[in-house]
Amino acid sequence: MDIICSFAGLILALPLLLVTTAVVRIYLGSPVLFTQNRLGKDGVVFKLYKFRTMRDAFDADHKPLPDSERLTRVGVLLRGASLDELPQLFNVLKGDMSLVGPRPLPELYRDRFSQEQWVRHQVRPGLTCLAQVMGRNALTWEDKFAWDAKYVRTASLGLDFRIILRTVCCLIRREGITHGNHATMPEFMGAGGIPVTHAKGANEI
Repeated sequence: MDIICSFAGLILALPLLLVTTAVVRIYLGSPVLFTQNRLGKDGVVFKLYKFRTMRDAFDADHKPLPDSERLTRVGVLLRGASLDELPQLFNVLKGDMSLVGPRPLPELYRDRFSQEQWVRHQVRPGLTCLAQVMGRNALTWEDKFAWDAKYVRTASLGLDFRIILRTVCCLIRREGITHGNHATMPEFMGAGGIPVTHAKGANEI
């Protein structure tokens, strides 16, 4: 189902993909795509694809400026409509992701999860998830992980369909795009507990 739906989605979204590619190329330059190593099922690392929404900008120490200073007006529009996520349909087609599942997080978070939080990696990450429709970036990291754990324990085809339908409603209402005063979701620094290195699958790369 993931393969069929992602393939069909890519065909249907082709005009949007082409237009978004042109917009990003004109306003943000090259490369058009942002790639980053993310944690997949069982902690296996894969390369995630997104359209760029931020400009390259660094401070005097050559460190990237905060997201709020790098996020462009075009980027805000792309994120608001979730158009920046469209290239992840290729990740679904490749088998890295599913249509529904906990959102994939950066590889650098690997050792910051508690054992309970690591259960989110027992399934493939997804384009949308229970946490997305229950508040998205308006939630705290702890709440996000709690919804992820609930999804893992109660996953079903019926639940996936309900999440997809609610995702459409959330996109129309533009809900939960930012977190408080942050332009995006703040970095997850860890929540204590037993670290991920003690969790099953933590070292499977």
